[in-house]
Amino acid sequence: EAAAGIINRARDEGRRVTAAGTTALRALESACVDGRIRACSGRTELFITPGHEIRSADRLLTNFHLPRSTLLMLVSAFAGTDRMKAAYAHAIGAGYRFFSYGDASLLERMR
Repeated sequence: EAAAGIINRARDEGRRVTAAGTTALRALESACVDGRIRACSGRTELFITPGHEIRSADRLLTNFHLPRSTLLMLVSAFAGTDRMKAAYAHAIGAGYRFFSYGDASLLERMR
């Protein structure tokens, strides 16, 4: 309940909400009803792909995911497919590291 209250208060005050990782984003999206985070516990089977409207977070802190992965689909849904293609092209050209022990990115939600 405390976490839901903090997130909802931040939203009410016009502050941005940052999900720390794709698992956190899936949990937030699963708990989001009518733009509000509800206190809950349990499991989620939410599969986020392009076309899913993100309602729970404004930013996502995550690493660079492997090509053709479900996590790449999730970040594309979050930030936009074209923007992610450009970001990944830059990352490859600059020699960024991918996957769990790679470089991180802070993504803004597509509006």
